[in-house]
Amino acid sequence: MRNIIRQDKNSEIGLLSMLRMSGALAGPAIISNVTVPLLGLSDTYITGHLGAAVYIAAISVGTMMVNALYWLCGFLRMGTSGLTAESFGMRDDDRRRRILTISLLLGLGIGGLLILLSPFLGDLMLHLMTPPAEAAKLGREYFVVSIAGAPAILATMALSGWMVGSQNTLYPMIVAITINIINIAVSFGLVFGLEAGFIGVAYGTLTANWIGFILSLIFASKLLPGRMLSPLRGLTKGLEIGRFFKVNANLFVRSACLMAVSFALTSYCGHLGETSLAVNALLMQFFMFFSYFMDGFAFGGEALCGRYAGERNRYNLVMAVKALGVWSGVVTVSFTIAYLLFTPEIVNMLTDVESVRAALCDIQWVTWILPIVSVAAFMFDGVYVGLTDTFRMMLATMTGAVCFFGLHYLLGAIMHESNQNPVAATSLIWICFMSFLFMRGAVLSLSLRKVLDLNFIDNIKNK
Repeated sequence: MRNIIRQDKNSEIGLLSMLRMSGALAGPAIISNVTVPLLGLSDTYITGHLGAAVYIAAISVGTMMVNALYWLCGFLRMGTSGLTAESFGMRDDDRRRRILTISLLLGLGIGGLLILLSPFLGDLMLHLMTPPAEAAKLGREYFVVSIAGAPAILATMALSGWMVGSQNTLYPMIVAITINIINIAVSFGLVFGLEAGFIGVAYGTLTANWIGFILSLIFASKLLPGRMLSPLRGLTKGLEIGRFFKVNANLFVRSACLMAVSFALTSYCGHLGETSLAVNALLMQFFMFFSYFMDGFAFGGEALCGRYAGERNRYNLVMAVKALGVWSGVVTVSFTIAYLLFTPEIVNMLTDVESVRAALCDIQWVTWILPIVSVAAFMFDGVYVGLTDTFRMMLATMTGAVCFFGLHYLLGAIMHESNQNPVAATSLIWICFMSFLFMRGAVLSLSLRKVLDLNFIDNIKNK
């Protein structure tokens, strides 16, 4: 990591060297991200061994309710990462300090607001998803407990984005691993040791989030000389505050589209019954496992693309994008082969509910296609976040969302005829979801050559 930071500003780096650099940044991010699906696998394992499909469905509903709100606030990580990486390339530590202060205050403030609004938000999300009654009841119990960690997790998102933008993925890795180890240990202890039941999973999440926030603060303080935060007076000096909020506003709209699609996906499957909802939860585990690997390289792309845009080094910027493309190809091929060979074994590990196992194995081809159709969306997200071109990210996600809902409408008649076969209907819903993923990447790929021009980047900053 130190070699990356001390690199000469004007040096040109070849593809092989850039592959090593991006790998060095992505490695810790991948390790930390792998712990996230392991947490999801753990939660699914715990609920999958409580004796009924309703518990798997409930954890799907509860985590969707919480994660939807956090996804909506995803700008706290992405916007902070891109702007910080740019400041790192500009060698402006004061600007980095101001970005950190504003992002941290936003995270804590929004988290507190979510707690205050949680009764209303809980009712609204359950109304939108309309899951089966018992799954809704248990999912709400999970939401009520875990939402108390909102300020901690949103502030940790801001701190994580700031550390990635500061070219350090090691500290976020340590934080993520710590959070997930604590979460898994406390959840297992409460559910199986103290026999707290389903709600023990929520208390495990709450405990881990607050410990992770404290640890993130400690690590962030090590990445800047002198004080960590800026004084409130003059906080926006030299920061182009209008651009700061415009970048994050675009990301907010993008996150709202992601949330709408995710809610609709769960809601559509929920209408088909508990088995379909449980199958959806397991398919989402396959998708998330791939996505967190890809996000690791996207994080490296954010750091390097933002840095070289700040340095105005187009050669290195292009090499960073090419390196990200090579790594993305390797990950996609690896996951496609793994899912082709081992999907039934993974399903059997996740649950012992035979009806859910049989249903998912009937449509396991969905897992085979997922990496191929989604890789471009993850790859280009890393590039565009680093360049702070969040407007195009917003447009791409909106286009994908229109495709998702439009295709679902067009397939409505077929799905209605498939109501007697919920598994077939579930596969059609996931075809709609994969079209959403594919369109995101396709739209962003169309503007790639244009956005890698430094003059174009300057125009983005000045808008």
